[in-house]
Amino acid sequence: MSAFDNNPFADPAGDNPFHDPSVTQVTNSTVQPVDQYNPFPADGLAAHTVPASTTPYQPAVLQPSTEPPAHAVAAAAQASLLKQQEELERKAADLERREQELQSRGPGGKENNWPPLPRSFPIKPCFYQDFSEEIPLEYQRVCKMMYYLWMFHCVTLFLNLLACLAYFTVDATYGVDFGLSILWLILFAPCSFLCWYRPVYKAFKSDSSFSFFFFFFVFFCQAVVFIIQSVGIPKWGNSGWIATFTIIGTNKAVGAIMMVVACFFTICAVLSVILLKMVHSQYRRTGASFQKAQQEFSQGVLTNKTFQTAASTAASSAAQGAFQGN
Repeated sequence: MSAFDNNPFADPAGDNPFHDPSVTQVTNSTVQPVDQYNPFPADGLAAHTVPASTTPYQPAVLQPSTEPPAHAVAAAAQASLLKQQEELERKAADLERREQELQSRGPGGKENNWPPLPRSFPIKPCFYQDFSEEIPLEYQRVCKMMYYLWMFHCVTLFLNLLACLAYFTVDATYGVDFGLSILWLILFAPCSFLCWYRPVYKAFKSDSSFSFFFFFFVFFCQAVVFIIQSVGIPKWGNSGWIATFTIIGTNKAVGAIMMVVACFFTICAVLSVILLKMVHSQYRRTGASFQKAQQEFSQGVLTNKTFQTAASTAASSAAQGAFQGN
């Protein structure tokens, strides 16, 4: 009979989709919908507000600065001055060392290497010499032969001194020869290097017409001196052929020594004539001339600091004399 008591026109309860438990749970919840949600509730901010500190405010107090005492400041200033003085002294020593290095270098900025002396020696080399670097290849052979001739000449002068000493021990009247032989060794050895070897070296190095003409003049005189020394005029300080034939009859040992020296002087004379012709032939290939030599001489004189100083001094003296005369 229960089936007949139900209303056939009523909505069935099981067919209502909103009576689903999951739906009714959502609709009956207290969560606000999205469109009505307020992220800033009035009571929420009040609930999370941090109470202000009850500590009374205190102003910042600056600590007084402690100044160092006067003696400490003076000591620091003195230490700074000493440090600066040491730095200046170090720089001055460095500059002096560099200046000495520059003075020991040649005009080309290269360190002098001749004469070859040990570094501990108090006297330093005076010249820079390097045949393979400074002399053109076609002139190196002649330039080296001139250098070997100079060395052979120095050896001959030393042997001439020994021969004259032996001559003096045999005959005391020839003491003047021994004295002059010492003079020739001291004089001719450095002067020949400076007056005819270095000019020909510079001439081949820089193709200098003035150096060539200076060499020809001096070396021609040197060749004449070689001939005179090989002749051996008595009382001239040379162990030449005349002096050798004079002593060989009385003392053959001394005569043999002097004959060797006379041969050396003769070799020097012959080589000087040969090398003079060789240098002249090389000079003609370089294109040097007397006009170029004059130009180089005038330019060298005008650019010389000593000449400029002397000229300015002479001009100022002449001007002062003219004003005083007026």
